[in-house]
Amino acid sequence: MLLFYITDCAQFPGDENARQRALLAKIAEATRCGIDFIQLREKDLSTRELEALAHTAVRIIRENSLSGTEKREPATRVLINSRTDVAAACGADGVHLRADDISPSEVRKIWTQPTPPAQPLVSVSCHSAADVERAASERADFAVFAPVFEKKDVPGASPAGLDGLREACRQRIPVLALGGITLKNARACLDAGAAGIAAIRLFQLNDVAEVVRRLRG
Repeated sequence: MLLFYITDCAQFPGDENARQRALLAKIAEATRCGIDFIQLREKDLSTRELEALAHTAVRIIRENSLSGTEKREPATRVLINSRTDVAAACGADGVHLRADDISPSEVRKIWTQPTPPAQPLVSVSCHSAADVERAASERADFAVFAPVFEKKDVPGASPAGLDGLREACRQRIPVLALGGITLKNARACLDAGAAGIAAIRLFQLNDVAEVVRRLRG
């Protein structure tokens, strides 16, 4: 099961500095617990602020991927929301694209950074099976399909339900389920064909180790 944590600094209490400290602590926690992907989705930050936060997040993920005194390949990959330039500049693993964003193929053409990876990981927000099919044809690595159970973050969209998720999962790339995912309904998403789940609140507002244990157990 792939686990995809989407950040939302605004959910934490306090001023901006306090919220960012809390977010970075949660990123460290998620890394130690083996979350596969972290999408830095701080859309309210300026480019400079986002890049600074991304640099720190990448460093924290690398630091929390140490085993004793030996470095190991980080299990957690960090993707920057929409901003390919910021992702490349801060040494992130790739980018997460909106449904109406540039294509994954375009990201791969413009991706340049002095350190690995030479090619970025690219995920795409999708709201229909046709969206997933298009993402696959444009060389996305995987799709994040929403909303399955809720439409909170997708104004104007109706929940696709398990039937919509099942149809989306018939396409050629892995599909992660997003939108109202809980510990109770995650198994149903996997049974519908999802390769994993994506969430904000499930990871950010709970003990990550316990969530991961119950999801993967």
